[in-house]
Amino acid sequence: MEPELILPDWPAPRNVRALVTTRGFGDLKAESSRGKLRASLPAAPCWLRQVHGIGVIDASAYAGPVEADASFTRRKGVVCAVLAADCMPVLLADERGEAVGAAHAGWRGLAAGVIESAAAAIGLPAPRLLAWLGPAIGPRAYEVGEEVRDAFLKADARAARAFAAHGPGRWLLDLYAVARQRLEALGVTRVSGGGFCTASDAARFFSYRRDRCPERMAAAIWLAE
Repeated sequence: MEPELILPDWPAPRNVRALVTTRGFGDLKAESSRGKLRASLPAAPCWLRQVHGIGVIDASAYAGPVEADASFTRRKGVVCAVLAADCMPVLLADERGEAVGAAHAGWRGLAAGVIESAAAAIGLPAPRLLAWLGPAIGPRAYEVGEEVRDAFLKADARAARAFAAHGPGRWLLDLYAVARQRLEALGVTRVSGGGFCTASDAARFFSYRRDRCPERMAAAIWLAE
């Protein structure tokens, strides 16, 4: 049986804790699944009303839900969380264990700069940050149109490397490659994770692109006491 939780494999400090649910854990939009998740967390997460934007909030200042696509905290026991089912959860942690953050990075948010906004809100030098890229739709499954490619190239021409032609006016997009480019440009060089594909791994993951499903998984991160 596949595990219900994924624990990030990354060189984060010992006081940084993080997890991602799989479909076996249930739909994290549902209160029953949130209650089950609560047993694995030090507190109820600050849930967000995600709008595929670049808004970031200090999770320690809100009980949620708040309209934003990323959150951060410097306070122990406060849980940052995002929901996803093809979009990419990006977890950030300070190498000294002083701050953490989570971002919901679909193509719109990624193109607009949600990773950059989350890193800026944390407010620490980028070389101190570590990143982990959670389960998202993979580069062999994510077909997009010209408008998506244009949005990324308008922001950074180097994003062209993340697209592979897939027929007239159609492209395969590697969200992980774009995220790594954006993080590298910021100065975040220690990036782990990636390599998942929510669309092709139906046993473990919900996928909106595959099933047009309303269910969502959750990624959570916090500073332990």
